[in-house]
Amino acid sequence: MRLIALFLLCSSPVFAGEIFAPDAKLKVESAKGEGGEGPAWHPKLGVLTSGNDNICRLSIDGKSSIYREGAGTNGLLWDADGSLLACEPKFRRVTRTDVNGKITVLADKFDGKKFNQPNDITVDSKGRIYFTDPCYGDRSKLEMTDADGKIVEGVYRIDLDGKVSRIIGRELERPNGILVSADDKTLFVADNNNSKLGDARKLYRFDLRADGTVDLKSKKLIYDWKDGRGPDGLKQDSKGRLFVAGGLNKPNPPAEPSTTVKGGIYVFDADGKFLEFLAVPTDEVTNCAFGGEDLKTLYVTGGGVLYSIQVQTPGRVVFPGKK
Repeated sequence: MRLIALFLLCSSPVFAGEIFAPDAKLKVESAKGEGGEGPAWHPKLGVLTSGNDNICRLSIDGKSSIYREGAGTNGLLWDADGSLLACEPKFRRVTRTDVNGKITVLADKFDGKKFNQPNDITVDSKGRIYFTDPCYGDRSKLEMTDADGKIVEGVYRIDLDGKVSRIIGRELERPNGILVSADDKTLFVADNNNSKLGDARKLYRFDLRADGTVDLKSKKLIYDWKDGRGPDGLKQDSKGRLFVAGGLNKPNPPAEPSTTVKGGIYVFDADGKFLEFLAVPTDEVTNCAFGGEDLKTLYVTGGGVLYSIQVQTPGRVVFPGKK
């Protein structure tokens, strides 16, 4: 019954504008809890998502299965070599699974301290990995602190030689979604702190230097969700437009009391001009990813449901790269 209800909710045309395809409809791909986070599209495997404590797979022909059981993942991304990068908050680490299924732990500590809950992940054109390390929920076991003993929910970079560096520390409250631009010059970070009213629910951009460090003074606000739920995962299309998951359909007082900051995908240009909004009926809307043979399918995760919708401009993906 839940699946039928979701189809009815999503059955009407959504847009006929520049971003989404004319008469585009939000389609339910799977509603069995698989669409919690993740999504990462592969031209042969289909779409992988994080849900039900597993990495789940929706094949090209629409069949659901478990890709890796008990993985406890959040953000997923195929790198340029076709290996799967994963943030694993359950195990407080970042991993790579190669094409043969071998899992390698890329990072689980910084300065001898365990990460909080690695959340989302991105790579630059050189293959360097960037990830966020917030904490949502129980904070009793957090180890990651700065020189003054204050908890750090930071952003980190993993270099090709395996070295891990913190590139953003307490300059953000609780970094979540993250994305490196196609030209490697900009780092977008979603700062989403839902502890109490007045905390950050903002999307920022930073200048990214050639060596992978961040110019912290370049910090620029893209958009502020204010008293609603803030930004989560984000992706870019081939024109550089940002597709950002955020908002709530049902307010969550006292921290997120807004009744107007609805759940869905917020579309901006790279400078922060709001362009379009795609309503998604299930909370919380967590992430999105481009896929399909022509890269004109946007996959969206929200409330355990995996959705898709057609767009007019191909998305930007790391894998498969340009031939």
